[in-house]
Amino acid sequence: MSKLRPSGGYRQTASFQTATIIYDATYWFCERFLDSRSRTVDQMVQAARSGRQNIAEGSRAAAASSQTELRLMNVARASLEELLLDYEDYLRHRRLPLWDPRSGEASAVRAVPRVFRRDRSDRSDLTDLSDQERYALYVRWLDHEDPAVRANAIICLIHQANYLLDRQIAALEAAFIEGGGYSEQLATERLKKRERDRAVQTAPTGQKAPDCPQCSSLMALRTAKSGKNAGSQFWGCVSYPDCKGTAPL
Repeated sequence: MSKLRPSGGYRQTASFQTATIIYDATYWFCERFLDSRSRTVDQMVQAARSGRQNIAEGSRAAAASSQTELRLMNVARASLEELLLDYEDYLRHRRLPLWDPRSGEASAVRAVPRVFRRDRSDRSDLTDLSDQERYALYVRWLDHEDPAVRANAIICLIHQANYLLDRQIAALEAAFIEGGGYSEQLATERLKKRERDRAVQTAPTGQKAPDCPQCSSLMALRTAKSGKNAGSQFWGCVSYPDCKGTAPL
């Protein structure tokens, strides 16, 4: 039986890849510009790591729990928000400039994926690159000698990662509302199996339960409870009430 819900695949998502750049850049930023004995270093590196790792953990948890996946994605989002504030505090406390989101510098950082796609004839995307290759696209900001340039560039990347995570979380919430979580899907599959087993056990001798003419699911033997055919048996789709397909016995 195949998995009810897919899991993994996080390495190919733009949110995880962006979070990886943020984590690496934060590690090197703290190493270069902050006192290694400072508690702020531990907090910033841990927040950056949490943003990345919780995306991965949430993706892996998807096969077993929709709620766990959503919770971990929200933890990743909250960790990156905490890191964003740390970088803004760094700039403010040192009276360094915070780039306006509409400035040329901020626009240039945001435009990296678009420029990369425009300049590649093979239509490849940032998701096709290695972690080192993606980092290299931002290296002129992330390895800059001026800490203000580094901090502002990382802030731009955090905003991008948060935007991506907001979209992922909204999609997960919509899917949960539409199809239920893992527990609900598992219960539905269990009910279908019980119906299939009952169909085999109660079918007339030598008669195999047919496939539903509407959805091709297996059918189960049922008994009409009301109407002119009350008491008579017929084949009904095991996916009822989602499918109301019937067939004569």
